[in-house]
Amino acid sequence: MTQERVAADATAGDVTVGEPSGLAEQLTEHAEAIGLEAVVPTPEQERRLALLWAPQEPSTRGRPARFTLDEVVTAGVAVADAEGLAGVTMRRVAREVGAGAMSLYTYVPGRDELLDLMIDAAYAELDLPDGDGSWRDGLIRYADSFLSLYSRHPWLLDLNQWRLPLAPHVLDAEEAGLRVLAATPLEPAQVVGIRDLLETFVHGLARESAKERRDGADTGINQDDYWSSQSHFWETYFDTERYPTMTRMWLSGAFETDRSGTEKAIEPLLEAVERAIAAVER
Repeated sequence: MTQERVAADATAGDVTVGEPSGLAEQLTEHAEAIGLEAVVPTPEQERRLALLWAPQEPSTRGRPARFTLDEVVTAGVAVADAEGLAGVTMRRVAREVGAGAMSLYTYVPGRDELLDLMIDAAYAELDLPDGDGSWRDGLIRYADSFLSLYSRHPWLLDLNQWRLPLAPHVLDAEEAGLRVLAATPLEPAQVVGIRDLLETFVHGLARESAKERRDGADTGINQDDYWSSQSHFWETYFDTERYPTMTRMWLSGAFETDRSGTEKAIEPLLEAVERAIAAVER
């Protein structure tokens, strides 16, 4: 976790920007203890964070604004949904809201800042667990919400998940994922590790699901029909002596397990978490 992320996490809860608190001081002391040096944000960093945390509508100099910042962001999301991230240009988004490209720069300084706001707007759609239910139900809801989000906005899958913007709703999601497991007897390092593993799995599952939907649409052949068309391979070329483990798994029926629902898809991870909790409680 970078010092920028530490500082941003401190503002995501009850800590107010610019107001010292015991928790904020502890975060600073911890950052120093693990060797993170204080950095001075660049003007670009300051501008991008201000847009996310304290957005202001541009001055119209007496003229009524034709659209709002939220409408610009909504237009950007619509373009990304239809054309992917490559389609998101200032000129294209301006056309979506019915304006000239130059007028868009009075709302956002550039494409990078617009993408930050688009990501945060998408994350605001997540139906995050509130921590009141069981950890199992919380993880299922967390995973299902992300899978639904990626299905609606597949362009999110093309982002570097390790460099998402320090945005309010992005941090809300991170907080919710950690909160679900933090209520268990697991150690903090286990909580973070399991949350990271779940997010990696869900992201990978969503990527493959998106590719499958695209291939199915392009070819008109769904996944079951595709593999049925390959069934001759198993009798013609498959060598049971070369692949004894695969053969054993097949004969046991392991490949026939239904993983179509979110709960069933992450069941192995849920079972591992249950065993980890039981081990701590012993």
